Amino acid sequence: MSDFSAWTGREQRASDRLDESLARRWLATFDLPMPDPANLPQGVHFALCNPDAPTAALGEDGHPAREDCADSFLPPFPLPRRMWASSTIRFAAPIAMGAVIERTSRIASINEKRGGSGKLAFVDVEHETRANGTVAVEETQTLVYREAAMPDAPLSPSEPGEAAFDAAEWDAVHSITPDPRLLFRYSALTFNTHRIHYDATYACDVERYRGLVVHGPLTASLLLQLAARELGENRLRHFEFRGVSPAICNEVLILAIRKHDDGFDLGAFAGDGRQITSAKAAI
Repeated sequence: MSDFSAWTGREQRASDRLDESLARRWLATFDLPMPDPANLPQGVHFALCNPDAPTAALGEDGHPAREDCADSFLPPFPLPRRMWASSTIRFAAPIAMGAVIERTSRIASINEKRGGSGKLAFVDVEHETRANGTVAVEETQTLVYREAAMPDAPLSPSEPGEAAFDAAEWDAVHSITPDPRLLFRYSALTFNTHRIHYDATYACDVERYRGLVVHGPLTASLLLQLAARELGENRLRHFEFRGVSPAICNEVLILAIRKHDDGFDLGAFAGDGRQITSAKAAI
């Protein structure tokens, strides 16, 4: 294992503005109406203060290349595959259209492990997002880095099975089929150039997915919108989600929510019941 302790505690600051144009593009992507008052739905922070690395600074996978230098925010693990594993989010205040945004990001922890699939590296990044000087969102995001897939590795996930999702276990269920247009728009909104979301040849041949992969935060955004329909806009104060398995473009994605004693369980599932995302929320 390498020593990347020098990266712990590194900070990065970014600024942005949730102008009317960005707000309208976010709402149009999800077929949502303009809210009144103009507080945007929870999840819009995913489209704010994103890295704006020059094209020449991108790695093969489309993410900004990581280097062993003082200016590199993320550690230069010799592991090429990157995924958004999970997030824990506290919503402190709504973000209104026109708000001036400031975000401070900090590397909270770095852990390297060896699992059944080989070497793994986990990075926890703490983000504090302020809107017009007020804390709006606090998030701890976990990134995971993995070894390259073998050229002959089975495509992931496996083909859908004969089983079916059981809606009876949930209070409310909504189905959507993410297609390449939705993935393209979400990539554009979040300035995400990871090739698994738009380059099918790369996704299948290099990273060994069965097709284009639906973004983890896109699935989380859809779950937040389900919560808003059931509970009201901007009601959640706590939301955490964890990726369980990949969601594949052009395949049905079932979103579900149910009440429990301490809050709400949410989940995203494939049509055969395979779980894609696990989530919890509280108001």
